[in-house]
Amino acid sequence: QVQLVESGGGLVQAGGSLRLSCAASGRTFKVGWFRQAPGKEREFVCGMRWSDGGTLYADSVKGRFTISKDNAKNTVYLQMNSLKPEDTAVYYCAATKTSGPYDCWGQGTQVTVSS
Repeated sequence: QVQLVESGGGLVQAGGSLRLSCAASGRTFKVGWFRQAPGKEREFVCGMRWSDGGTLYADSVKGRFTISKDNAKNTVYLQMNSLKPEDTAVYYCAATKTSGPYDCWGQGTQVTVSS
């Protein structure tokens, strides 16, 4: 299994930006970001296919969030701009070595957006 270590969460005002990082211990087929707000189910935010950089975004973050990668560092980033209070959640990095469901998860990092 791949180990994932996230960093970069914090407190930011509405309209601000944050960048999350996820360092992977090995190569993966795809990497994604999920989030879980208090009292809500975990939801998909965005994902990227490692081989060609193909991406997929949830409608709620399109145009505001960008997923990118650094092949040399085996690290994936989530640039979050124009943050809203409803973006407040614990953000998880996830990965899989196959085309199937995500099966490796990071420990999560808290993002809090104040109004």
